[in-house]
Amino acid sequence: MRRRSFIRASSLAVVGAGVRKGPPEEGRILSTYCPTLSLNAYSFNNALLNEGMSLEQLFQFAAETGFTAVDLTAYYIPGYPEAPSDELLYEIKRKAFRKGISFSGTGVRNDFTVKGPEKLAREIEHVKEWIIAASKLGAPNIRVFDGKAEAGGPADPIRKQVVDAFRECALFGSRYGVNVAFQNHHDFLVNTGDIIDIIKKVDSDWFGLMLDTGSVSGSDPYLEIEKLIPYAVSWQLKEKVRSGADMVPVDFPRLMALIHRGAYQGFLPLETLGEGDPKEKVESLFRSVSKYM
Repeated sequence: MRRRSFIRASSLAVVGAGVRKGPPEEGRILSTYCPTLSLNAYSFNNALLNEGMSLEQLFQFAAETGFTAVDLTAYYIPGYPEAPSDELLYEIKRKAFRKGISFSGTGVRNDFTVKGPEKLAREIEHVKEWIIAASKLGAPNIRVFDGKAEAGGPADPIRKQVVDAFRECALFGSRYGVNVAFQNHHDFLVNTGDIIDIIKKVDSDWFGLMLDTGSVSGSDPYLEIEKLIPYAVSWQLKEKVRSGADMVPVDFPRLMALIHRGAYQGFLPLETLGEGDPKEKVESLFRSVSKYM
């Protein structure tokens, strides 16, 4: 191939690689759409908070297991909920880099359903402070919650309050290159239709869903997950899904087929919960998901 033709073909290939296409055509190899596995630090919640596990040890474990990224929940950064110093953030970033680990995101505790403008302003400011921290850490995504209040109907003024707070944070995130991801945590908003409605009303390229597979509602969780995939900018892929009032083991072939068919290509953070050795649990979940990548 002549040099000019080779350069042109190579350039087109690079450009094409960055374009998100539609769902795979029939018979097309599903792995064309392959997400990147990340470790959600919450899997080591007790170890990090109560058993002396360091972030450097977390990064080492992630690298040894086969992860290339960690979703570093802000709870495990010393001093939380206060925003950390630049020196601390950059030291964490350096240690992760030396282990070959990037950050798929971070996350905070917040409640946008609180009553009173002053309380709400503090919640929004908290998220903004950590958006700045996320940008310095190199995390392209920050997870937020809706809130703990009981949801009313579509006309409930709290819904508008949540939408406005999300939109304000997303606008702020756009100035720092940080996506704001709402986790469907089975709190204020539970119903899939309500979750989608809120995302549409926020209407921002810098806002999306952290799809929590353990918190979807409905008799068939996979049908609900399929509806939510187009809005996902990150995930919390867990060992179990909610089926009615019960939590049941994930059907990994079915779930991963949905993810591939939905053409999701971003980070896919894995999170384990409950009793047992977190290292063994994470390694098991990593193997189960990797089979279908």
